[in-house]
Amino acid sequence: MIDAGESTWPEIESAWKAGKIAILAFGAQEEHGPQCPLATDTLMAQGLASRLAAALDAVLLPAVPYGEAWSTSGFPGTVSLSSDTVRQIVLDIGVGLKGQGAPALVVVNGHFGNKGPIDLACRELAQRHAFPALCIDYPGIEEAAREVCESSPAAPSFYHADELETSIVLALAPSSVKMDRAVAEYPEFPSTFGSEPIMLDAISKSGVFGDPRSASAEKGERLLGMLTDRALSVVRDFLGRVRR
Repeated sequence: MIDAGESTWPEIESAWKAGKIAILAFGAQEEHGPQCPLATDTLMAQGLASRLAAALDAVLLPAVPYGEAWSTSGFPGTVSLSSDTVRQIVLDIGVGLKGQGAPALVVVNGHFGNKGPIDLACRELAQRHAFPALCIDYPGIEEAAREVCESSPAAPSFYHADELETSIVLALAPSSVKMDRAVAEYPEFPSTFGSEPIMLDAISKSGVFGDPRSASAEKGERLLGMLTDRALSVVRDFLGRVRR
């Protein structure tokens, strides 16, 4: 693995010539309950991205620490980008990488609000710039949660400031987690959730969705291992197509 943030330009030039791909973590600065840091999504995305980069001998780019976090902007500390900005950041990075000779870009998305804009950017990179780009969003997360976590999610496929996320942050940055402040909250989701824009502070007082109190670093390591294995399978399938 090559850490682009700690490398010189000749080292990166050599990496592209050797056919190494670029991996970019795209996170967010948003609330994650009273126990987890605002950088949770960035920490998680970078944690997975670094494991992928190591396994694939890829170039790990510096993470983008902001994302489209409008739905949690009612909580102090959350800072949201617009969807257009998220899309343009990925597009600009991809165009710049292609111009340098990078063969492909894999974006590890750590935040749900980024998914639509990043998907659009990847499509535009492929269609307009003939540059292969892939966005992954924790493939296999539901299966991993069912196997490792003791608590139930607040809603199907909805993991936010809960046992899963708290465990992963405990594995990656334990000093940033305040477990003595962890509380459980299972908000009542309106019937229109997912069909209309809804501010999450209107339905959760703590910003927690689920029960993080049984989180542990050991669970976090297991979850990361499972997510890494599944993500590697997806990325290798992608590379198998684009390298033909």
